[in-house]
Amino acid sequence: MDEHMSAALGIDFGTSNSAAGIIVDGKPHLIPLEEDAETVPTAVFFDFDAQKMIVGERASQALLAGDEGRYMRGLKSLLGTRLMRESRMLLGERLDFVDIVARFLAEVKRRAEAATGTVYDRAFSGRPVRFHSADPQRDAQALLDLQEAYRRAGFTEVQFMNEPEAAALANRAILSPGDLALVVDIGGGTSDFTLFRQKGTAGIDILASHGVRVGGTDFDRALSIGRVMPQLGMGSPIRHAFGNDTHIAPNAIFNDLATWAKIPFLYGPDTRKAAAELEKFAVHPKRLGRLVKVLEEELGHDLAFAVEAGKIMANTPGVTDPVVKVGMLKPGATLPLPSDWMTARLAPIADEIGAAASDVMAKAGVAPDQVDKVIFVGGSSLMQVVVDVLKARVPEAEIHRGAALTAIVDGLAIGAATAFDA
Repeated sequence: MDEHMSAALGIDFGTSNSAAGIIVDGKPHLIPLEEDAETVPTAVFFDFDAQKMIVGERASQALLAGDEGRYMRGLKSLLGTRLMRESRMLLGERLDFVDIVARFLAEVKRRAEAATGTVYDRAFSGRPVRFHSADPQRDAQALLDLQEAYRRAGFTEVQFMNEPEAAALANRAILSPGDLALVVDIGGGTSDFTLFRQKGTAGIDILASHGVRVGGTDFDRALSIGRVMPQLGMGSPIRHAFGNDTHIAPNAIFNDLATWAKIPFLYGPDTRKAAAELEKFAVHPKRLGRLVKVLEEELGHDLAFAVEAGKIMANTPGVTDPVVKVGMLKPGATLPLPSDWMTARLAPIADEIGAAASDVMAKAGVAPDQVDKVIFVGGSSLMQVVVDVLKARVPEAEIHRGAALTAIVDGLAIGAATAFDA
């Protein structure tokens, strides 16, 4: 083994994307896990024809190409929930979701080993400060689930580091000795914060860390429920089987259809039957007919990708009329995302993120005007509504955009070099 390479693998297992890194010649080095890409979508596709599990970008491509199989994304959001231990038949095997996460991690391990010629028995993994901010028992179980997944993936040891603390480690060089910085890490499923001081030597002083279970997928969900789901009948009146009274279509199916991790559970016969019943008695049957179509043709993930693409479009400088492209419902159809509507729709989520940032400062006994820099990392940290709410909370600080998708894995690579030293 090259003496300059770490024997431990830094792994950022994310809700939406994952990455792996090591130290080479004293610097973090990202291992390309899929062609030349530095990150890989945290997605799997069970291909029914080829009878194999595909991971990453190819999993998403298989879904969008209409291949026969089962697609899953957002698996990290299931950690700590009872769904993790529920098993189902996939490709002739009975698997639970710990197995599925483990197989994804095993593929990350295999690809990293193939790329570097090194065997990695130990993983130094990121973790959110809190997997479940409202439920300590679920939060503890989530870590146990992830530990078990790493073991099933073939790692003999695993240690964890809070993801924003890893990002802090990776960004220490942008600070002067004594500077105070706040890392704002908006991931797919959680938002995490670390307040730290640059020590002036090789390290950092962590003053406080905090996290909430709110992230990019919550923005997707809010946009989907506000703009797309009404087109499928959410909020529509449904006639009673007898008489002229009506009630509103139940929200459960629509809420799940707008939630990445829950989409695969909607394609069973019970849900399809319930949707057909709603269409039968709907005051606006065309809308509920679209719901039936989405369930019958398994278009839930296609819709979710369309909403995510619309969100990204709306946060791309120079784009004036962002839309969600819903051609799968009606050829050429689009749904507008005007900025004032989006800001109002997403404000409650952004405010929750802002409040959590204030909490971490209060926890450390630091006033907002003492913070020298705010470092944004994570895929959803680029959203203007998030930047605006943080600027209002820490108005004196200089804004620094870290490597949004790779800052955490850079820090984990640095940490992995010494994490397992005796």
